[in-house]
Amino acid sequence: GRLVQSGAELRNPGTSVKITCRTSGYDFSSAYIEWVRQARGQGLEWMGKIDPEDGETKYAEKFQGRLTITADTSTATAYMELTSLSLEDTAVYFCAVRMASWGQGTQVTVSS
Repeated sequence: GRLVQSGAELRNPGTSVKITCRTSGYDFSSAYIEWVRQARGQGLEWMGKIDPEDGETKYAEKFQGRLTITADTSTATAYMELTSLSLEDTAVYFCAVRMASWGQGTQVTVSS
């Protein structure tokens, strides 16, 4: 499958960001879509996932309460929204299917 993410974002602390992950080339409902992020000099950090077939989500405890992952089966698109941004949320965000197909990454920079 092919995953194409929306472009870089610059946000102020306390605001929100929503990233789009458009997919093609496979059955969108057949596999979880996962979101991970990587801050500069850090490893990959798993954030959460969604089952597009029924919308069931699972989030890492760290992001509970400010992370929302959704999926639109009509457009084969997944979304990741992160609220209450802080400087520590500056990172490249990726969507992935089966941890085998990856989006190109979206740079989110949080700066005052």
